[in-house]
Amino acid sequence: MPEILEHARAQVLERGVGLDEAGVLAVLRLPDEHLPAALQLAHEVRMRWCGPEVEVEGIVSLKTGGCPEDCHFCSQSGLFTSPVRAVWLDIPALVEAARQTAATGATEFCVVAAVRGPDPRLMTQLREGVRAIRAEVDIQIAASLGMLTREQVDELVEIGVHRYNHNLETARSHFPKVVTTHSWEERWETLRMVRDSGMEVCCGGILGLGETIEQRAEFAAQLGELAPHEVPLNFLNPRPGTPLGDQPVVDAKDALRAIAAFRLALPRTILRYAGGREITLGDLGTRDGLLGGVNAVIVGNYLTTLGRPAGTDLALLSELSMPVKALSTAL
Repeated sequence: MPEILEHARAQVLERGVGLDEAGVLAVLRLPDEHLPAALQLAHEVRMRWCGPEVEVEGIVSLKTGGCPEDCHFCSQSGLFTSPVRAVWLDIPALVEAARQTAATGATEFCVVAAVRGPDPRLMTQLREGVRAIRAEVDIQIAASLGMLTREQVDELVEIGVHRYNHNLETARSHFPKVVTTHSWEERWETLRMVRDSGMEVCCGGILGLGETIEQRAEFAAQLGELAPHEVPLNFLNPRPGTPLGDQPVVDAKDALRAIAAFRLALPRTILRYAGGREITLGDLGTRDGLLGGVNAVIVGNYLTTLGRPAGTDLALLSELSMPVKALSTAL
């Protein structure tokens, strides 16, 4: 077994301490013949420090398209020619989406908006939407509304949002090549306020944005410093009309190496399959990732791209004897 995996077995598996940036880089550089061993170790780490349960989540867009930011991977930016129109979802449709999500066995429902940050209209819509969902659906509610002020963080806590998603997207050193209308530091400040408020922090990113292997390791280490409750791991699904529309898809083995490396960097964190796994990994690779450190999935479609049918993922979890996490009895 390679030295880095021996080291990870002693440090991560036995003590629950994640790899540092150099250790993550060593895993990302492992040759193909050692990939199965890395995935196996990552799976053992996941089972030891997180347990066998898999958290299932559905997401819905409250406000789609027309975003003023220039995130180069995103078809919801109003600055690009991608064919996504600005649309608002009404409250009954939001409640129905939550009901359908709960029917899959999901415990988490995330309300997302394509904005720099929420304005008063959006906060009002979210408040009313959360109230309506809580009245009719037994599910935890998360939100992803961009960058927040202290007052908005406090309001989200008040209305009962249990987890907030705000992705750093990529390594700090690479971020200016992906987004120019706001900074990595601005995102970090929102995440710090969310963490300090007591809400759970959900923060991940997208692999395949043109970053180097070294920057992937840097990103994993920065997430380790933040210590989020959950890390959604996306793989770029290039969108027509965006600056990264012609970017090649991440190689499947590189994607699996990254899954193992991120698990070894974040042994106690929910590591969630998110966008792009369908085109990057396909059915077989999805299985490999679930046996290589992943312990959460988004079921159904994403914001502007198609996902796998919820039943397909749930059947795979059953086949792998991975129980779906039950809703907290405190709700």
